[in-house]
This record gives sequence, structure tokens and C-alpha cells, in this order.
Amino acid sequence: MAGRLKGHKISMVYPDSIAMELGIEVGDYLLEVNGHKIGDVFDYRYYMKDEYVLVLIRKSNGEEWELEIEKDYDDDLGVEFENSLMSDYKSCSNKCIFCFIDQMPPGMRETLYFKDDDSRLSFLQGNYITLTNMKMEDVERITKMNLAPINISVQTTNPELRCKMLHNRFAGDKLKFLQILYENHVEMNGQIVLCKGVNDGEELKRSIDDLSKLLPFMRSVSVVPAGITKYREGLYPLELFSAEESRNVIDLIESRQEEFFEEYGLHFIHASDEWYINANLPFPDSERYDGYIQLENGVGMMRLLIDEVMEAIDYYSSIDDFNNDSKINVTIATGKLPYTTINMLSKKVMEVFDNVNIKVLDIRNVFFGETITVTGLIIGKDLVDQVCAYRDAGNELGDRILISSSMLRTGEEVFLDDLTLSEVIEAIGLPVVPVESGGDAFVRSIIDCNYKMERDNGTEGYIAYNNPEN
Repeated sequence: MAGRLKGHKISMVYPDSIAMELGIEVGDYLLEVNGHKIGDVFDYRYYMKDEYVLVLIRKSNGEEWELEIEKDYDDDLGVEFENSLMSDYKSCSNKCIFCFIDQMPPGMRETLYFKDDDSRLSFLQGNYITLTNMKMEDVERITKMNLAPINISVQTTNPELRCKMLHNRFAGDKLKFLQILYENHVEMNGQIVLCKGVNDGEELKRSIDDLSKLLPFMRSVSVVPAGITKYREGLYPLELFSAEESRNVIDLIESRQEEFFEEYGLHFIHASDEWYINANLPFPDSERYDGYIQLENGVGMMRLLIDEVMEAIDYYSSIDDFNNDSKINVTIATGKLPYTTINMLSKKVMEVFDNVNIKVLDIRNVFFGETITVTGLIIGKDLVDQVCAYRDAGNELGDRILISSSMLRTGEEVFLDDLTLSEVIEAIGLPVVPVESGGDAFVRSIIDCNYKMERDNGTEGYIAYNNPEN
């Protein structure tokens, strides 16, 4: 009976939505759509895609309302649910030899230790999944609902080696799902976390060859080096790639890109920015990134930033408000990985804007270990300690400190070690301004003394100032 269905509790009703017009309220439960029980958010979205739907709602007082709705095909009720997935998250069943979470120090907040491997987050948030949590019925559901793209952590197409790398005896067998998704024309993106002496060399060649057979539906594959922290006691022994070894990885990848592009119009296999930085090689031109499909994996991030900064410099240099005699002195605190690029771009800004002086500090990651060089994993304490040490050595910091917003928890002003932005500002004694990604934000945060604004969600804080022409 419908009355015994648990349903999904509604936590928000949007103004002027279908739900508000029908009298649906916060605290009500969605039970069914068109007679179908709703297992999760994808069931909800799939069954709501119609011009006529029959919705069963249980009110907070226990009454059940059956509502007939005529609407545009893609409209939903205009509600949010207490659980955004409308079901429990699926945790990871693997113990990958390169897992970053296994390399985390103790004592951090509990949420940082949760390993998700949920296919639904692949579609909703772009997460990469291993497929080991999935059954054939899950794959059939993806093809039925035409859910795409799906992002897959492949690591290797050698079944035995994949079992070893993921420490999961089913990991090799799950590779069969790639072929099923291909046959059903489901768009995919792949990822290979490269571990020295494990899945590189001939194994990487094999993986590239095997995955290229899934073109054009496997649209891209990124190759990223495994992150190695100082907390690896008792874990599989991994080593960093040398500069020469990084060049070998790049040579292999670039040697294949041209043939894929000629046949499919896609370069397909991509090396993340870390390889080029470690090899001391220039980043490829923007055309090689196929529209930056794998940007969130650090593929093309530096090239895109360089191009956007140069465009922003041209734009703002033509505006009188940003060409004056008022002195601007700022310090940019960044990770060691992008330091050289950020330093180069800062010099480009200073060449055009004579009133600007920029100092760039590369912050060592004492907390995770100096093998971790990305900006987003800098904790508040490392930032405070090193900025203050630089100042105490007699160096001027200028008017404010600019940091990447990637150092902060999404939507909040809290660092990984739970220091708040306010606490960091108090410790340093200067404004600390988080800057959103992108070249326009980079330039504007430097040349605009009024960069402090409200976030998009209305809370106090800092956001990028968008180019007025955009």
C-alpha cells in the first residue's frame, strides 16, 4: 500500500514552483510518480520527464494527496529533498594502492575519511568511480535512463593488475561494463592514476590501446600521477616520477594524440599538468585539450589560466579605472606546483599595470608532506606559519594576501585543518582574500582594491568579480 511507503522528505519548496502552487510544503513526503516508487534522485528525474504526471504526496499530518500535473516536459516539482541523493551514499569497497584517503593523518574531521564510489555522484558532481560497486542492473539503468557522461577510474585494462591495484578481486571483471556502455552509446570519460613501476610503461600502452577501441563514446582519458603523502607507513611502496620519467610519459601520450585526432577529431589521451611541470616542459596549446574535457583532473588548468589571464590583462588595461597612480601591493600565496606559472603571470600583470607590485610565495605542504604540491591541499596553519615567517624575515606583504578559493571547503570559509578564514586573517594581521578560479578573477583580484563582495549564495565572503562583458 502507498500509505506504507517511506517516501522522501521535502526540505525546501522553491517560490513560484509547481509544488508551491499545489500546496506542497516542507516536511511533506514524495511517495510515487506515475505509480512508480522513487528509489533515488535519478528515478525522480526520469519519471518526472513528461508533460503529464501523477504525483503521490503524504502531508505532514498523514493525509495522502494524489496530484495530477500538466507541465512542460523538463519541469520538475521545484523542491529539494532532505537527502540530495534520495538514498544512502555508496562507500568504496576497494583499498587502492594509491588511495589518498588512506594517506591522511589521524585527527581530521570525519567527513574527510569517507570514501565514496557512487555512480550517481559521477553524473551529479563529476566524480570518478571504479565500477566495483555496480551490478548489471545498475548499468542497464544507466543505458535506459540515458545517463551521461559517466566518469570512470580505469587505472589499467589488465584485469589481473586492476585487481591488484584496487585490492578487489572483482575489479578486473567489472571492466566488461565499459564494453556494454560503449555498445549502448553512453558517453564516458576515463582516468588512469599512474603508479611508477605498476601500471606505467607497457601497461600504460596497453590501457591506451584498449580504451581507444571505445572511441568515440569514451571521449577522453586523463593520466595523472599518484599523490604521495608522508603518511604511507604500512601501505604499498610508491615512488615519485623523475623529470626524465615524466618526459617519457608525455612522449608516449603525445605520440598517440595525433592519430586519434585524425580519425575521431579528439586527442583522447591527455597528460595532466603535473607531468609538464615536473618535466620542465611547456604546456600544450589550448586546441590539444579538446575543450578542456578533463579540467577537473588538472588537465589543461594551467594553459587555460594563462590564456584567460592574458585576455583579462588586455581587457582591463583598456579601462581607465584600472590605470592610475594609486599603488597596489599584494602577496599571492600558492602551492609549489603552480608557483612558476603564477609567478610568470604576476610579472605579466606588473608589466602592464605600472602601479602594481606582486610577490608570490610558494607554500610548502608541511602537513601532508612536501611531495604534495597542489594549492588545494594547503592547510590554514601552513599558510599562517609561512606567511608570517616571510614577514618576520623583514619582507613586506603589501595590502592583502590572495589565496585560491580551492583551499577552502566548498561554500564555506574553512580550511582543511578547520581553521577559519577569520582566524587566519587575525593571525596574519592582513586581509586574506580567496580568489575563484579563472584568469579574469586572477587579474581583477590584483588590480581591484574593492574585490570583496558577496558570494553567489548571499553569504558574506569573497567571490570573483566577473568581466562586465560576460
